[in-house]
Amino acid sequence: MPFPHQRLRRLRRTPALRRLVAETRLGVEDLVAPVFVREGIDEPVPIASMPGHAQHTVASLVAEAKRLGALGVLGLVVFGVPSTKDPLGRGASDPDGIVQVALAELASALGDEMVLIADLCLDEYTDHGHCGVLRPDGSVDNDATLDRYREVAVAQARAGAAVVAPSGMMDGQVGAIRDALDSAGFTETAVLAYAAKYASALYGPFRDAVDVTIAGGGDRRTYQQDPANRREALAEVALDVAEGADMVMVKPALPNLDVIAAVRRRFTQPLFAYQVSGEFAMVKAAAERGWVDGAAVAAEQVLSIRRAGADVVVTYFAGELAEALAG
Repeated sequence: MPFPHQRLRRLRRTPALRRLVAETRLGVEDLVAPVFVREGIDEPVPIASMPGHAQHTVASLVAEAKRLGALGVLGLVVFGVPSTKDPLGRGASDPDGIVQVALAELASALGDEMVLIADLCLDEYTDHGHCGVLRPDGSVDNDATLDRYREVAVAQARAGAAVVAPSGMMDGQVGAIRDALDSAGFTETAVLAYAAKYASALYGPFRDAVDVTIAGGGDRRTYQQDPANRREALAEVALDVAEGADMVMVKPALPNLDVIAAVRRRFTQPLFAYQVSGEFAMVKAAAERGWVDGAAVAAEQVLSIRRAGADVVVTYFAGELAEALAG
């Protein structure tokens, strides 16, 4: 009797069979929601380029966090929009700065029910829009920036952050932050390193959300990674892990699925991937025009990021996906 040819389609025949043999699963516990809180406003301000998202007041942010928590979302990344900016980004470390105030309120309202992750950078707070302190010639001073990151990390931990997430791509940032936290007694505060953050064209809506304009029409290619390079990403991750990173992140997610997969193969630390504002906005724009099923595309993309190896996906679709998964 001839050996029958294999029929892979047998296991695709019904939804139950497909779910039973699925290699990758997406759960609400795999999602982290980025959120924005703005100083000096009385009600949330919608972000035009990011439908469904807003610059929150502290009170509305707490309400949104409770809503997401009720859906099963376990973590937030908190970004601040200050009323005033200056060359050193002093608001980033001010005990009365908007993120510190918001973190304290969130910690009081939520306790340990959600993981509060504080984005640790200066770009939202500097009047030049760069992620660090500038020299007179306009270039970013790496070591002077590390001094500021140390101050910001301690302020965020003191305010209630369980995790600080340095995103500026300065050399030595994880080691400097870990040392500052330990010296200040915050030995249990974790560090999530934006270890492989690329100089991407997909960050535009985010800059709308945090009111950031890079001075002189400049960019961040001298410190964020070149999209042409993958081996360099692995070197960046290795350095951050050696300096004490508890978790690492690849950003943006979809253009860098190969990087996510390579990091997953080589490192054991929890791996985050950030599906950034431009990725979100493109799906929303296409869905508004009826060109794609937005909810289906969002779920497919986030599942693909998980399949590539990410343990956690930071995504602006977190709330929508959580609602769908709960339903």
